[in-house]
Amino acid sequence: MEFHEVSFGYGQDKPVVDQISLNILQGQWVTLVGSNGSGKSTLVKLTNALLPKSAGSIKVNGIELQSNTIGEIRRNVGMVFQNPDNQFIGTTVEDDIVFGLESQCFPVDIMEQRIQTYAAKLGITDLLHKHPSELSGGQKQRVAIVSILSMEPEIVIFDEASSMLDEKTRNDLTVILSDMHQSGKYTILSITHDAEEIAASERVLVLHEGKLIADSTPIELFRDDHMLEMCHLTAPFAFRLKSELHKQGVEIPIPSSEEELIEGLWPLLSNK
Repeated sequence: MEFHEVSFGYGQDKPVVDQISLNILQGQWVTLVGSNGSGKSTLVKLTNALLPKSAGSIKVNGIELQSNTIGEIRRNVGMVFQNPDNQFIGTTVEDDIVFGLESQCFPVDIMEQRIQTYAAKLGITDLLHKHPSELSGGQKQRVAIVSILSMEPEIVIFDEASSMLDEKTRNDLTVILSDMHQSGKYTILSITHDAEEIAASERVLVLHEGKLIADSTPIELFRDDHMLEMCHLTAPFAFRLKSELHKQGVEIPIPSSEEELIEGLWPLLSNK
């Protein structure tokens, strides 16, 4: 995805997205962070023309977003919204997944194969014949993800998809995103306030009042107390523990996982 001086606003009001330029490479997992009202959701909705840009240019897979290319671009961009209820159309889970596939005119045998494949990957095979109202929040989110992945878009956008989930289900979603990233099939853009999800990604974009103010790694973000405060974020436990140990004169490497944290602490614990 390529954005060149992209802006969006309502009438004469201050732009919600203000002259943003950035490139997202194929296969990257990018998290988008910032306080409420910073322009995150607006920016991702510009990607597939859910909102029309006011200025600038957008390219997706080398195709410039214009009125005559919207259909082609939307076939390559899937979006999972904050509230999965907003994405349900069918009377059963399977009907809901089929709807998206039918809209792209896939043959019946391919639809059946994809439904079974992605339902198994996301652990919802036993839910296919249930009505969406029978599902928990986490199950609904998994169904929404399957509905998108079954169409096999090259780019998948998660618009605060974890914000309504409990801690266990948020962790499950982070694992799903990690698996998608490791498969190499997807470019992922995720809006989130979840520190563990940010830590698992490879790149972080920070928006503030419609402007892109930082493009960094998760570690660089978690080192920057001012940026964390501006985004209303809290660093993961492992990073906060390292900071507290540093204040006590104890140094361990910056951990990228709980396993690395334990490895860093083990020599200290053993000496005790």
